[in-house]
Amino acid sequence: MATSSYQERRGRVERYFDQTAVETWRRLTSDAPVSGVRATVRAGREQMRRTLLDGLPADMTGQRLLDAGCGPGTLAFEAARRGAEVVAVDVSANLIDLARERMPADLAPGRIDFQVGDMLAPEHGSFDYVVSMDVLIHYPCADVVEALAGLAERTRERILFTFAPRTPLLTTMHAVGRLFPKGDRAPSIEPIAEGRLRRALAAEPRLSAWQGGRTHLIRRGFYISQALELQRQ
Repeated sequence: MATSSYQERRGRVERYFDQTAVETWRRLTSDAPVSGVRATVRAGREQMRRTLLDGLPADMTGQRLLDAGCGPGTLAFEAARRGAEVVAVDVSANLIDLARERMPADLAPGRIDFQVGDMLAPEHGSFDYVVSMDVLIHYPCADVVEALAGLAERTRERILFTFAPRTPLLTTMHAVGRLFPKGDRAPSIEPIAEGRLRRALAAEPRLSAWQGGRTHLIRRGFYISQALELQRQ
């Protein structure tokens, strides 16, 4: 069950993408010209997306994947091309509309099941793989573990996700971000030390059949995020 803090933060993310940052994210996730700062974010996100895709099988025929927090759908498109049955969920109706708008011509209509809602909802069913890119970065460690434990109960093979690593640079950037007026802020991130996160995951009984695997930290200018793999033993 989602905690009250998870629900409150999820609401902030939804409001940001559906009310504040619609055009910003449309441009950022396209080929449109952007500022130097946003260009580093775009490059970092593309590198992270490739990293997460590298953790999935090249042939996913007959396998089911949840793209948890799919945004404009770029990762979901690639997974579908590999043969996966993809359920792509995002809390933002605007981002889901953008994903449907960008559905590649080589993928048949309906090839991906796009849904607006909570990525943790059990109604989405069970999966072989779950991928969640730059979504859990907005939640504190306890909520991250709770979310992953809930997803693990419905996942057969592997979960690949990203978190905001507690590095001196990211901590400074986070502190500076708090100085901007509330109306101009993106939803705050929650930097978590990798060691603390791994210990918390290991201590969660619902994850006793899972082990932490590969990790990869990506730094591209103003983009800092770390991928971590959980694999069923």
